Amino acid sequence: MKRIVVVTVGKTHSGKTTFAKQLESQLKNAVIIDQDNHASFINAHYKSLRPKEGPNALKYAITQTIVDYAVNQTDCHLVLCNSNLARNGRMDLLEYFRMKGFISILVYFNISDDVLKERVTESRRSKDIFRSASTFGDVLARQQMSEAPAPETGEADHLFVVSRNEEDVPMVIKKITEISELM
Repeated sequence: MKRIVVVTVGKTHSGKTTFAKQLESQLKNAVIIDQDNHASFINAHYKSLRPKEGPNALKYAITQTIVDYAVNQTDCHLVLCNSNLARNGRMDLLEYFRMKGFISILVYFNISDDVLKERVTESRRSKDIFRSASTFGDVLARQQMSEAPAPETGEADHLFVVSRNEEDVPMVIKKITEISELM
């Protein structure tokens, strides 16, 4: 049986986690791998091991260990719920899954910055995932400054764009479940 990997791409508060949870409830035999959970775990139990600056190599190592386990020890479809904004890292990730025989699906959350600013302002999400930012507003500002290029057709086997969150999500979930049923 072929498996799928769904990789979410988008800025903070664009709906990636909400989407992943909705997809997991509809997609048979799926598991969400969310780096925010790994950051929270590190901050709660291993704060002294966090890198002081630069990439959070510890978080990435934990995530990679969980991904490797899910790929090699289970038959689950995977939903990677991270921002995945940097094209080079995203392409490396997708190549890893191609080599493992997965069908790859990118879901790009192209939500306007005005909507994201409003969501960040009203957010009640825990900040226990932070290492170098103090607010989600800081995270959004950093993401806006980097202006990573949007995913393009051809990066993955399938690309879906969510631009009107509540309206697009059910249609995208339906299409992904249909793809999984063809496996």
